[in-house]
Amino acid sequence: MKVDAGRPLEFGDQKSLDEALSVSVRGLQESGILKITRQVRGMLAKGEKVVNLTVGDFDPRYFPIPPELARGIQDAVARGETNYPTPEGMLALRQAISDYVFRTAGVRYPVDAIVVCSGGRPVLYAAYRAVVNPGDRVLYSVPSWQNDSYAWLVGAEQVVVEAAAETGFQPTLDQLAPHLPGAAMLCICSPGNPTGTVMSEEHLSEILTAVVDENREREVVGKRPLFILHDQMYGALVSKGQKHVYPAAVVPESARYVISADGVSKAYAGTGLRLGWMLVPPAIGVRMRDLLSHAGAWAPRPEQTAVGAFLADEKAIARFRTEMDARLAERLGAMHAGFERLKAEGLPVDSINPQGAIYFSAQFRLHGKASDGRTLTTDEDIRLLLLDRAGVAVVPFKAFGVRGETGWFRLSAGAVSLEEIEAMLPRLRAMLNEVE
Repeated sequence: MKVDAGRPLEFGDQKSLDEALSVSVRGLQESGILKITRQVRGMLAKGEKVVNLTVGDFDPRYFPIPPELARGIQDAVARGETNYPTPEGMLALRQAISDYVFRTAGVRYPVDAIVVCSGGRPVLYAAYRAVVNPGDRVLYSVPSWQNDSYAWLVGAEQVVVEAAAETGFQPTLDQLAPHLPGAAMLCICSPGNPTGTVMSEEHLSEILTAVVDENREREVVGKRPLFILHDQMYGALVSKGQKHVYPAAVVPESARYVISADGVSKAYAGTGLRLGWMLVPPAIGVRMRDLLSHAGAWAPRPEQTAVGAFLADEKAIARFRTEMDARLAERLGAMHAGFERLKAEGLPVDSINPQGAIYFSAQFRLHGKASDGRTLTTDEDIRLLLLDRAGVAVVPFKAFGVRGETGWFRLSAGAVSLEEIEAMLPRLRAMLNEVE
């Protein structure tokens, strides 16, 4: 049959093709964040004015990557470093990461306890694959990022505890302790996504000590240990007066059970560079390396070369941290100060003073109120009201696993200007005053 070169290909009935796919893939839900982001980008493409606080990303106009890192990538390409890197990551980079962690946290991870990959997501996925068997229990708190999707993919039983605003939406040991004996993995994220809050050293120490004690008991009876997946992608981004701590620096005995995810995506505004790493017991790291090799999840060689050189440049890091932290602080600070003013005026809002990451947690207590004769009953109703009436795009905590209609939302500061934030606050005030 002759092919008409100008005619688009036809793929037939797509529903039947979808039904032929695996159960694990068909059961995945689209990210609520990406769904909202796609809606907002469509509005922006039409020329509508929207303050986009949805994406956990950076606008390079406001948050460019370090110039030394940009030049390093260009130079590596110019030198012809475009072939495959080593599966576990290039040795010079892993040594630079080891030195960087030692300077930052005071703990020395040997290079065979460091595996490099294409961002933080592969670390999380590989940890689930390496540690969790189908039917095993995975324990995590909400709101949190993507644990439900990873748990679904590996066939895990999900044990979910709901953290409270009073604890900065970080889980407490009292909440976690009853579930530790039956769990295969505990997931922790600090600084938190979506919350922008930091787990205190004391709080982290309590949880780590409980896990170490649990594993001592398991070892006696020959049971598999309880592992911890520790997401610290935002570890370098903490507010003044806050401190990010590494598990091994707090409870050294926990190091054999902890898989930590880190990288340049958030700390150095390099979300598109796709370079992350794990700090992991070597025996587990070898298995995760092999898994990620089969998935082709290596970080590009030019980026590896450049990041290795950048992490060794303490002066360049200090310069960048000073500039980036100041820009984030002014944006997050403006959000919090604005909400404090709205709250002082008696308007139905609340918020948490940002502690880290690039996020601001805000609550709109509008359930049961009416706008244009329509009663607001869900967080989705509130989200759409904010978008339509104030031109403000946010993500509800329900997109991060929270089950109830709480009115809490994530506002991201990485892709907006300070002027946009300051301009949106009067619009929010006007909208809140109009709601009955």
